[in-house]
Amino acid sequence: MFYYLYTWLEKMQYHIPGMGVFKYISFRAAMAIFVSLIISMVFGKRIINLLQKMQVGETVRDLGLDGQKQKAGTPTMGGLIIISAIIVPTLLFANLSNIYIILMLVSTVWLGAIGFIDDYIKVFKKDKEGLHGRFKIIGQVGIGLIVGCVLFFNHNVVVREKIATSGKDYFTMTPEQTQSSPSPTNLPLYSKTETHSLKTTIPFVKNNEFDYSSFLCFMGDKAKDWAWLIFIPIVIFIITAVSNGANVTDGIDGLASGTSAVIGVVLGILAYVSGNTVFADYLNIMYIPDTGELVIFIAAFVGACVGFLWYNAFPAQVFMGDTGSLALGGIIAVFAIAIRKELLIPIICGVFLVENISVILQVLVFKYRKKKSGIDYARSHRLFLMAPLHHHYQKKGMHESKIVFRFLIISIMLGVLAIATLKLR
Repeated sequence: MFYYLYTWLEKMQYHIPGMGVFKYISFRAAMAIFVSLIISMVFGKRIINLLQKMQVGETVRDLGLDGQKQKAGTPTMGGLIIISAIIVPTLLFANLSNIYIILMLVSTVWLGAIGFIDDYIKVFKKDKEGLHGRFKIIGQVGIGLIVGCVLFFNHNVVVREKIATSGKDYFTMTPEQTQSSPSPTNLPLYSKTETHSLKTTIPFVKNNEFDYSSFLCFMGDKAKDWAWLIFIPIVIFIITAVSNGANVTDGIDGLASGTSAVIGVVLGILAYVSGNTVFADYLNIMYIPDTGELVIFIAAFVGACVGFLWYNAFPAQVFMGDTGSLALGGIIAVFAIAIRKELLIPIICGVFLVENISVILQVLVFKYRKKKSGIDYARSHRLFLMAPLHHHYQKKGMHESKIVFRFLIISIMLGVLAIATLKLR
């Protein structure tokens, strides 16, 4: 809204002192964080009180974990706080005609709605199973299909190739793209020609661009036209996997929201350098027009996660529920795909990945040992004391606050490694 107010004032030639700051991504991102924190911390308390009045309490199964019973009745569906704190600042400060912003807003609402339905069934219908797993998967596949189709078929999703420093067909930098950047004497120049490409970034590899259409190289010139057969299923898989990974990680106070905040900071840095010609040239990475606007969205995302921690840190006053966890994971996945950094997800989302793998391994090992040696042996020789992994450490007697902080430290280390891949290759 404020972005459009500024552009309208400029168009009408009303020069109000100070309004010019709204053309800068850095300022709008800072304001998005600030407003997001205000919404999640101030209005979040009102939402928690409302949930308590509605008796939207968590039903806790007895898993034999320390402090577990004390959590019974804690308000859930707190993901409403996170989603509100993401959407409102984005609507206020982002360019809503930007295809990437539209895609992120749709993904947030879509996945939040799936999680809300699941939480509603658990809380109000008193069904501990919630929304059946196949319906969750159908919803995740649905948004994956939408995201994949938009990124493949929409003509606004493009990259610009770097060109030589001679010739007339140059893309000159605007103040928006050079703000907060060095001012070299020879600025990098990019072709005006926009290329609709399925290229993505391969970490740790020099000249690290990979085109999904190369999977269909046997089709010759038609490979790029039919590359959606490869690209869209990959997008669906990534969104489903990361969304479920965040859902699995949301098991102890502050873990999912804290880890997501760290991931959001990393993605924000990657989006900024990918959408800025100076940094893209210096780092020798793809320049993706219009992705700089995503910094505003991810700033609101980080603010929402940190603000939610105000109430979700141990001992939690509210749980995000599937309303929040499914949305957080989906947002991270869609964002990474949009800035062509999806192959970095195993590093950036390393905590989510390990949590997911721990559940898969627990089930597979249990089934194998049950088949080989019987049910009693399988129960007494589980791979982990309990899955996902954070519950394993709880069973070993580690306090959940220590588990959260150690996982956060690991997440920060992985985030630094992900940023380092911009030069480590």
